[in-house]
Parts: sequence; structure tokens; C-alpha cells
Amino acid sequence: MRLRLRPKQPELFEYFIRAARNTARATEAIADLAAPEVPAKELSERLVDIEHANDEVTHELYNKLNSSFITPFDRDDMYRLGARLDNVVDHLEHAATLAHVYCAFDDHRPPPEMCQQLEVLGKLGELAAASFEDFAAKRDLKHYWIGTNDLENQADRIYRHLLANLFSGKYDALTVLKLKEIGDGLEEAADAFEHVANTVEAIVVKES
Repeated sequence: MRLRLRPKQPELFEYFIRAARNTARATEAIADLAAPEVPAKELSERLVDIEHANDEVTHELYNKLNSSFITPFDRDDMYRLGARLDNVVDHLEHAATLAHVYCAFDDHRPPPEMCQQLEVLGKLGELAAASFEDFAAKRDLKHYWIGTNDLENQADRIYRHLLANLFSGKYDALTVLKLKEIGDGLEEAADAFEHVANTVEAIVVKES
């Protein structure tokens, strides 16, 4: 299914491409939660930098929308899409900050299920970055929302396995609370990727 664009302000797509690339940068960075040689403070700072950079992209998008008479597709949809891309980075930054504040992985790697969460998030970031290039070029995007839905379903299953592991009695209560909150943040990031894809699908259906 392809997008039929209005002829004005196609450069607005550049903001979405930049934001989608930032989601990929954030997932690539947070993958280092599984790398014990990377200090948690350094990782958290990297995610904060990416989050700030993406805030700038979002603000630039909103300013451009506010000054544009005609937009490539519905203005409210463009605001919504920008906000949902920003949410992805916010959730990833929050998870990295929690890992740093809680000193969660100073002495050991994350649980295997959390490492799997990170792998799926990396795939979601790569898919989003590539698909927003297709979005701007008016290529077919069905693969994007189907692929994102499949990956998010994987993330849901992994998250349930993580919870089962955390509450198996293997960990003390404080560790369970810390790890669950970080895992929740990663699961929320996966959900946020799906919200972005669902928004793109709704836009394409509306504008086709």
C-alpha cells in the first residue's frame, strides 16, 4: 500500500527520517546494557544525548508544521507521528537511566530474557529507520507495520518469560523490583515502536 502525497512541503519527511534514525541509534546504544565493559553512567549519558537530539528534531518539526500552510498529509497526524517517534527514544532513555541509577548491571549481565529484549529492540529500530526512507519515497509500506507487529509480539513473549524468571525465587526482592522496572521500560519501548507503525498504517490508509 502506497502513500499519495500532497505536493507541498515534502521536506517535512526529513524530520521523520531523522527521528526514525534516532530510534535506531537509541536501540543500538542501549544494546550495551548487555556489555559489562560499558559503564552504566556512560551508557545513560549516551541515551540522554540521543534523547535531547531527538527532542530538537521534534521541536523543529512542530515549528515547521506551525509555519506551513499545506502539509504532505493531515497536520494532526504529523504531530501525532512526531510525538510517537519521540516516545520511543524517551522510553529507551528512561530504561538506561534506571540501569545506571540502580547500579543494576555493575557486577553481572542482565537476565537472558532482557538481552533478548534488547535484540528485538535493535531489529525494531533498524526496521523503523529503513521504513521511514520508504515512507518519504512513497514506496509500499505494508512490510513495515506487519514486521513491526511480529517483532512486538516477540517482545511481549520475551517480557512474559522475563517476569517468570524474575518471580521464580532466583532473585531477592529488591533485585526483582529493579530489574522489573527496567524490563518494563524496554517493553514500553517495543510497544511505542508498534504505536509508530500503527500510526503510519492509519496515515497510509487515509491518504491512499
